[in-house]
Amino acid sequence: MAKIKIYDTAVKPETAILVSVIPQGVAETKAQEYLEELEFLVQTAGGVTKGIFTQKLAYPDRATFVGSGKLEEIQAFVIAEEIDMVVFDDELTPSQLRNIERELKVKILDRSNLILDIFASHAKSAQAKTQVELAQLQYLLPRLTRMWTHLERQRGGIGMRGPGESQIETDRRIILNKISVFKDRLETIDKQNETQRKNRGDMIRVALVGYTNVGKSTIMNMISKSDVLIENKLFATLDTTVRKVVIDNLPFLLSDTVGFIRKLPHHLVECFKSTLDEVREADVLIHVVDISHPNFEDHIQAVNETLKDIGALDKPVITVFNKIDAFVPTVEEGEDGERTVTLEDFENSWMAKNADPAIFISATNKTHLEEFKQKLYEIIVDMHNARYPYNNLLY
Repeated sequence: MAKIKIYDTAVKPETAILVSVIPQGVAETKAQEYLEELEFLVQTAGGVTKGIFTQKLAYPDRATFVGSGKLEEIQAFVIAEEIDMVVFDDELTPSQLRNIERELKVKILDRSNLILDIFASHAKSAQAKTQVELAQLQYLLPRLTRMWTHLERQRGGIGMRGPGESQIETDRRIILNKISVFKDRLETIDKQNETQRKNRGDMIRVALVGYTNVGKSTIMNMISKSDVLIENKLFATLDTTVRKVVIDNLPFLLSDTVGFIRKLPHHLVECFKSTLDEVREADVLIHVVDISHPNFEDHIQAVNETLKDIGALDKPVITVFNKIDAFVPTVEEGEDGERTVTLEDFENSWMAKNADPAIFISATNKTHLEEFKQKLYEIIVDMHNARYPYNNLLY
């Protein structure tokens, strides 16, 4: 009887190593957190991290980002472990990218490129796809010297090496023309979205905002009883979802938006400003925070900075500290020695320091869900009655 041959057709994930420069003044713990986030990005993109390299420098090396000695160390590891790609935690200049790729001879990505790749895989709507393609082209434009030519036949391809530079100017014109087309297309989509927003009637608009992967979609599903995608991945939600919600006969519109992240490429923020119109035009923001994350206060700051960039920082905010079921008490050094900070301690201190309303919940376990809905109702009904006095008899 002939032996049956079994072939493994599963696609093996690409292997990666992470590289970071730690500048003067940046604590190693902070740099480590950035690298953990970068590893999560690689995982979200479908890769597996096999090693991490860090280099302390006053500022990144102009030619190789990490310096020639460290690059040789990385090269040895890449060869020995047969690594597929090297991912840098900061954006590389075109010359750095070219020099590093020439030495390592594997795929080289930076944080911006990696985020763009994730966005491209998660974009579903015409608007999101157009925004991602526009951001990719804007990223690609100054890096044409390392790309393959004849872009009229190219589909994607960020990170691909090519045979030469004879068609650089032609490719540049092609990209500029595509950028112009995508910008025009986004303007058309923006006008359509603006018309849709105007047609939604006399309802208060509420937007969920927060760092990526903090549980916004879970809260959206709880309140609106909808079925928004929930995954333990960064940027699982890319397209803005809007649902009509009713609490105690009071209708309002609730939107779930793309999560924010530190070191988000500026051109990506620019491209996605139209998606964030739901945030900019919202009447109330629900800022969701993952209180179980050890650096959630840094996440709050990152979100507030992005809200400031899009002109939405002055809106009424309800801060929702999610995942209290996973909160771990921390130990802090004080004048009287060490003290353990419990969830109750943090809740009391936060309330004392901040004027904005806050609620502590577990969206997964539905802990304090009713208190959250009541707090939201009180804010919306006051706003509704003030804005639409002719339509407040029911509330």
